[in-house]
Amino acid sequence: MSWIRISWKNLLSKKMNFSMNVLLVAFGTSILTLLLLSSEQFKSKLSNNSRNIDLVVGAKGSPMQLILSSVYYVDFPTGNIPLKEANKLAAHPMVERAVPLALGDNYEGFRMAGTDSNFVILYGLELKEGKFWKAPFEVTVGSEVARNQGLQVGDVIHGAHGLSSSQDLHAERGYTVTGILKRKGNVTDNLVLTSVESIWNMHGGHDEEQDKELTALLIKYSSPMAVVMFPRMVNQTTAMQAASPAFESARLFTLTGIGMEVLRWFAILIMLIAGASIFISLYSSLQERKYDLAVMRVMGSSQEKIFLIVMMEGVLLTLIGSLVGVFLGHLSLQVVSHYQEMGQTRFEPWIFMKEEFLVLGGGLCLGLLASAIPAVQAYRSDISLILATH
Repeated sequence: MSWIRISWKNLLSKKMNFSMNVLLVAFGTSILTLLLLSSEQFKSKLSNNSRNIDLVVGAKGSPMQLILSSVYYVDFPTGNIPLKEANKLAAHPMVERAVPLALGDNYEGFRMAGTDSNFVILYGLELKEGKFWKAPFEVTVGSEVARNQGLQVGDVIHGAHGLSSSQDLHAERGYTVTGILKRKGNVTDNLVLTSVESIWNMHGGHDEEQDKELTALLIKYSSPMAVVMFPRMVNQTTAMQAASPAFESARLFTLTGIGMEVLRWFAILIMLIAGASIFISLYSSLQERKYDLAVMRVMGSSQEKIFLIVMMEGVLLTLIGSLVGVFLGHLSLQVVSHYQEMGQTRFEPWIFMKEEFLVLGGGLCLGLLASAIPAVQAYRSDISLILATH
């Protein structure tokens, strides 16, 4: 019988201890896996959604709210800004590209964004089928919108006033779906894109430029000097505010990271408790099996084999617990993502990361450390003394 099989049978001889130790390791590992997946995806989403956007200009209010509403589409806008003032900023020498945004409507919970072709360039959007919107009341929908609602090119949809509710429906005028975007893995997958004029016309229209408004401008700088000068100019000389996606995203990640750090230390504490439990279990089991191990030595088993048998028990315990924990971590993220209302913030539960091998490796190290002392004691045991006292 191989030493691995002997270790396995020894573990199964005490099913209650075996199950409890596996559950402890699995619980700690699952929390670490869940935190790893969620934090990395959250950081990736923050980075992907704000890429190529140096500054967001909108109505006065909370800079964080402006970024959340105009870059991540998960909050209410701070208000509107006059089109005339927005055009002046767009024409500034320090601005390479200014992308207009007109928000306020939704389609079945998906945000509708009035914008222009610069938005396509900003996010590098590509079509899966059809064409980009051009005329008023034409829309190009994100991949997740099309999948979720079963949309095809040529379908007619109706928006609703507000950013999430479908109660105040604009039934008098529909939008024609002219195209469906390829999946990009960012907020555009969950947007319905149309022209700014469509949003204006849906809400009554305006004849004069001074009456027209935008929600925000997404700005890309033309020179490095603009990083310091342009935001200050906007905040000090206009009735608008400028907010940096990089700064606000970092602040947001810091705020959420505090809670994640607390949970991470909690998971590590559970893993340490699991290691202590495995040590106690193996040590107690060793005291009970001294005679059996001595008999094995008499029958020809070497000290090294006895050492490996005890070590393998700890490794098997933590390996099984770690594998179960990694699976539970992904399953937990699946449950979390199912209840996420905002599609643009939804996590992908079954994406596997190379860092998960570090979690598994940590579990194995825990098993090795927990079983080291019992294994050394088994290796050094005096078989003649043990047999004489039984």
